[in-house]
Amino acid sequence: MGLTLPDFPWDSLESHRERASAHREGLIDLSIGSPIDSTPPVATKALQDAAQAPSYPLTAGTPKLRSAMAAWWERRRNTGPLAALEVMPSIGSKEMVGLLPTLLGVRSSDVVVIPEIAYPTYAMGAHVAGAHVVASDDPAKWPEGTKLVWLNSPGNPTGRVHDVAYLREALSTARRLGAVIASDECYGELGWDGITVPSLLDQEVTQGDRSGAIALYSTSKQSNLAGYRAALVAGDQTLIQELLLARKHLGLIVPAPIQAALTAVLGDDEHVAAQKERYRLRRDLVRSALEAAGFRIDHSEAGLYLWATRDEDCWDTVSWCAERGVLVAPGSFYGGAGTRHVRVALTVSDQHAEAVRDRFLA
Repeated sequence: MGLTLPDFPWDSLESHRERASAHREGLIDLSIGSPIDSTPPVATKALQDAAQAPSYPLTAGTPKLRSAMAAWWERRRNTGPLAALEVMPSIGSKEMVGLLPTLLGVRSSDVVVIPEIAYPTYAMGAHVAGAHVVASDDPAKWPEGTKLVWLNSPGNPTGRVHDVAYLREALSTARRLGAVIASDECYGELGWDGITVPSLLDQEVTQGDRSGAIALYSTSKQSNLAGYRAALVAGDQTLIQELLLARKHLGLIVPAPIQAALTAVLGDDEHVAAQKERYRLRRDLVRSALEAAGFRIDHSEAGLYLWATRDEDCWDTVSWCAERGVLVAPGSFYGGAGTRHVRVALTVSDQHAEAVRDRFLA
């Protein structure tokens, strides 16, 4: 028998998309966080220069890429020095989110802990492995039998950031349970209003001991490389090498030209700062439009989304927005705790970000 999988959540938005698209001034799509700005020249030049790639690439990444990944984690995420054996590239971060339970050998008798409000792929990866899912943000409530704990900071969809004290408690609890703890940090560069986003691998969290812990990061958001599927993983050397061995057997290899582009963007912080400023301006515009229309913004201190509510069922809010030609994602996509919120993405043009206010207040 094959897997019985639920419908893809975004398919249920289709009727609302059609309604929003019928607006006289067209659709403004705030439902999906897919980058729309240009891929930076530092990436496209590296890709072009590496286009001749007749040989199989290294699953572990080229020596230059491994060096760039280790340097990036130390420079941008305060991990302290990392060895080449403590890092690896992945085919986007979603691949790791979806496959990690399977690659770790999680079984049907095991528990995978995910955030209470969470991107659906954490649960889907556990479902594919046959594991039991527990949605809990409280380490004191993580049960015996837990084999994998997922953290997501900044959180998707809420934009919530875990502080160092929480990360220490989570790491300590996971170790007591004998569980691997994995932190999805793909929005880590996007802290707002002076917010710093600590990594699970931050030296203040690990005190130099990364055992049992790994962290994921993606260049999709910081560098507009969603179409490249270019991401990186770091952490416990034993875990990284076990995952790498499984990936070798399965052929999960980042293509050589993409490895070259990933190497290039990890060494260039300037384009990342420029992209963050674009998102900051759009965030200010969209947030002001939502608040002027009577929404409350919860959390949202980091990341690419605003977690907004009108204190009503999320589908009523989706419908209200669609009438005005704006498509947003219902919070119910992310679990039962999200049913009175919507997720509003910032991946829109400056023109559309400005137009949201006019439409909401018309």
